[in-house]
Amino acid sequence: MLDDVMIRRRFIIFRWTLAVLLTIASSQWSFAGEPPAHLKAHQITIDATKLVPTSWWQVPGITPSIWNSDPESLDAPKTSELRELQLRPGKYKFIGFTFDFPFTVNLSGTLDFSTSLDQCVQGRGTTTLVILCKRTYPHGGQPDPYYEQTPSHD
Repeated sequence: MLDDVMIRRRFIIFRWTLAVLLTIASSQWSFAGEPPAHLKAHQITIDATKLVPTSWWQVPGITPSIWNSDPESLDAPKTSELRELQLRPGKYKFIGFTFDFPFTVNLSGTLDFSTSLDQCVQGRGTTTLVILCKRTYPHGGQPDPYYEQTPSHD
């Protein structure tokens, strides 16, 4: 009788140990190749080169702030250049001095944002976010001719 109890206990300990080892091994195998989709960073291009006059912008937590530095020594990205960012899937915000909006990087690495921004933002379903306006137009009308100026990147 005592032998049966010992055999059962050893069998339970064996099964438990085997389950733990398989759990550890399977978690390491899943990270051996590609990381899970929600942890994979995607190359996203921010194109604000259409904005006139040249200014600065930021994506909080990713690029330097535009609010706490002297404009002459500001490290934040300028609108006169494209910037490539490594972004994981999630919600972000583009911030300029006069215009900000939220956008999302999907698990597949493509962009999404509100359709109400279509007049001033392009790139939904792609990896390039293009900002066309310094201000949004809540009335839904056409952009002011001021925004049709071509940038002079001195």
